[in-house]
Amino acid sequence: MSTADTLRSTRLALDAARDHLIGLRSPQGWWKGELQTNVTMDAEDLLLREFLGIRAKDDTAEAAHWIRSEQRADGTWATFHGGPPDLSTTVEAYTALRLAGDPVEAAHMRAARSFVRESGGIESARVFTRIWLAMFGQWPWERLPVLPPELMFLPSWFPLNVYDWACWARQTIVPLTIVSARRPVRPLPFDLAELRTGRPVPRRGGLGWDGFFHGLDRLLVRYERRPVRGLREAAIRRATEWIVARQEADGSWGGIQPPWVYSLIALNLSGYDLDHPIMRRGLRGLDRFTIRDERGRRLEACQSPVWDTALAVNALLDAGVSHDHPAVAEAVDWLLEEEIRGPGDWAVRRPRLAPGGWAFEFDNDLYPDIDDTAEVVLALGRTGRPDARPAIGRAVRWMTGMASRDGGFAAFDADNTRTLCTKLPFCDFGAVIDPPSADVTAHVVEALAQESAPGSPELRRAVLWLLKAQEPDGSWFGRWGANHVYGTGAVVPALVAAGVRRDAACVRRAVAWLESHRNQDGGWGEDLRSYTDPAWIGRGASTPSQTAWALMALLAAGERSPVVDAGVRWLVEHQRPDGTWDEPHFTGTGFPGDFYINYHLYRLVFPVNALGRYLRACGQAP
Repeated sequence: MSTADTLRSTRLALDAARDHLIGLRSPQGWWKGELQTNVTMDAEDLLLREFLGIRAKDDTAEAAHWIRSEQRADGTWATFHGGPPDLSTTVEAYTALRLAGDPVEAAHMRAARSFVRESGGIESARVFTRIWLAMFGQWPWERLPVLPPELMFLPSWFPLNVYDWACWARQTIVPLTIVSARRPVRPLPFDLAELRTGRPVPRRGGLGWDGFFHGLDRLLVRYERRPVRGLREAAIRRATEWIVARQEADGSWGGIQPPWVYSLIALNLSGYDLDHPIMRRGLRGLDRFTIRDERGRRLEACQSPVWDTALAVNALLDAGVSHDHPAVAEAVDWLLEEEIRGPGDWAVRRPRLAPGGWAFEFDNDLYPDIDDTAEVVLALGRTGRPDARPAIGRAVRWMTGMASRDGGFAAFDADNTRTLCTKLPFCDFGAVIDPPSADVTAHVVEALAQESAPGSPELRRAVLWLLKAQEPDGSWFGRWGANHVYGTGAVVPALVAAGVRRDAACVRRAVAWLESHRNQDGGWGEDLRSYTDPAWIGRGASTPSQTAWALMALLAAGERSPVVDAGVRWLVEHQRPDGTWDEPHFTGTGFPGDFYINYHLYRLVFPVNALGRYLRACGQAP
């Protein structure tokens, strides 16, 4: 294909994608793509409703239809598209289908049961899965790690206090302390004996901190038999008050599923009946997270309108859309209305810092996050809107004030780096602390490069953090996206925006890494197994979002090469007739190694970025 033909086809692809993206805008001015995860969300929703006595026949049937549709040919469920079978996910999905009335001898149930037993049975499932089963009498509470509510009395400077946990973890841990203390049992109409093997629960190694905390857990087990009654009840009251104070306007807790469902259960155990306004609001809010279509009923673990809207505005600006176009102008209006001006849990570590910034969700005012704030600052600043300047100023002040001591930036908190809580027997699933990451730090660097004075101390320290975080192979680890392609795709444009020369060694090494990990078809992809198996780093089926991330980094580095042209051609050739792209693969990360996300807007918004920047690099106005 000639250069002229490539440019022509690129422009047509960009125009179609841009128009499709504009067409997805809500009447209120925001964008929100589906946030797809795995079927544990749907299984646990049915279990929640069973526990509360509100499970409806139609909801159960629709959810079961969705869960069955996600089962693979071998009878298992995974945590991401194309991923390996996951024991705990399969246990929860199987339990939900039994609730729906699926016969135990049905072929799909036999296949799932066979995998569960071969993988160690319920005994080898994660702690969270066994907690759910314990609430229904399918696992003994005495064989679970103890999580005492007395944790609520630990001061914020003391190890293992609730603010040592990441915000998503502390919002889950606090209600679970109540559940752990009350130890409810509300029996299911069936038994899950067929999923048990009788083997002992696997334990982590007995040396060092693992051994210490297993010993501590044994002591806590003894305490649980006879807790100090007055202290225990006071701790439960404090935990209950903490939960109530953190319910969001939409009824959620943190805008995410785990603390939401556990908070509802904990409050119910604390005497809040289903007619209480807090419970009604919480249950009603789940409807907003529910999607129904021909494949059944499913829940989003979270919703991302602020993130999606900021990304969409930046993409449209890259595509040449004017800042006064209604799609951009109305999105800016909406983003300005979403600014968070009040305090939150972040103030525990930064009590003198004035608030400002944005959260990920519609309603999550207690937890603005640094990543969203950086992307919104980029979008608002690029529009040149004078009325956005005060909000930008507040956001930059808050964002820079949230730097950790080492100069890097985490998602929600500053200096949330104590690893002691990760050693607890309870913590066998997911990230529970929030240390600085390369992708978040890169987004902050890019925003500060646009909005701060050149060479500001915060910018210099963050750039230095990124340089130190570069992997030996030249890439950067991606905490919130898959994985090294995401991290590298974020860092290189940020470093260049901050004034790092394109011929600097760090940039050249990143370019070499990206070029060496391009697929033969011209695109880029990285399987989520790269979080646990280094052999997968930079390897995987080509996807639109990951190809776009790689192209954005290469273009920022000044590359105008056959590798870049081939990547652009891959995007053009794989575009759907409606202007978007197919992307069944999950390229978003919740908890590395455990929980992943398919952001349905990623497949569109990032290719728009890449194609627009490519045309500009070729001297063509997008």
